[in-house]
Amino acid sequence: MKGRVFSGARPTGKQHIGNYLGAIQNYVKLQEEYECIYCIVDIHSLTTMEDVSNMQGNIHEMIVDWLAAGLDPDKSVLFVQSHVPEVMELHTLLSMVTPLGWLLRVPTFKEKARMQPQNVNYGLVGYPVLMTSDIVLYKADAVPVGEDQLPHLELAREIVRRFKDMFSPVFPEPQARVTSSPLVLGLDGVNKMSKSLDNQVDMAATPEETEKRLKAAYTDPQRRYRSDPGRPEICNIYKLHGFFDPENMADIAERCRSARIGCVECKKMLAQAINTTLQPFREKRADIAANPEYVKEVLDDGARRARIMAGETLGEVKEAMHLL
Repeated sequence: MKGRVFSGARPTGKQHIGNYLGAIQNYVKLQEEYECIYCIVDIHSLTTMEDVSNMQGNIHEMIVDWLAAGLDPDKSVLFVQSHVPEVMELHTLLSMVTPLGWLLRVPTFKEKARMQPQNVNYGLVGYPVLMTSDIVLYKADAVPVGEDQLPHLELAREIVRRFKDMFSPVFPEPQARVTSSPLVLGLDGVNKMSKSLDNQVDMAATPEETEKRLKAAYTDPQRRYRSDPGRPEICNIYKLHGFFDPENMADIAERCRSARIGCVECKKMLAQAINTTLQPFREKRADIAANPEYVKEVLDDGARRARIMAGETLGEVKEAMHLL
């Protein structure tokens, strides 16, 4: 019997190549090993009070990218968090057993509180409880996480253990499935690729848009002229070649160091490699985007299947807490 994986992502709209390399590729692979539940966590996105006017558009673009990249609704349950309201009810019930001190010591809460001191809201403090509810509502055995996310998952495990000690063992303790997701820097060469920093290359970009975005990318600051030898080891464009054109890495490095190619040529080569790699995705995406009813059906069916699991778990929780 396959184990069950849960993972969620905020609705950020069209996905960029950092999302593809860091998460989406792994999502697709996990479908062959696990029963996968992938959720677009729209409620979570409200905790930072970002502009939500295009929430539905972002959700649509994100699921279209997921489907085009290979997430299969026949293998995975794909849905939007708020379409399964049981998660909010479980969040309330688990908040009754979660000490406030646990939440106040979470590094992410402290960081967010520093970033938005004017809006340290209850949802921000209770974020880990809602995250735990996301996972345990579907009795997930495993959660794909990076090393930096392990403390968040350990808090979820603590909440599960506390519920077991106070009531009964309704939930399995979710195990970390640590992924070696690469850190993909943005076009500024400094920060992680991010739409909010406008330093990304979207997966769905046209070949022309991809080349245009890369033209402005940060390279080697000491290489002022075409004839100057380059330093590929410190160049982010060279690192990106490693994801999309690994077989030519040694040749590109040698030609860069000997000034046989300049940064302009290197960027053009990267654009061609990205466009070649993503061409099948982009063709499939165009077909899916042309059929919005199909996208709606996928999300509706995913929510229906998720609510069946959620209802069963919530019934067990209420019975354990003597609410039935």
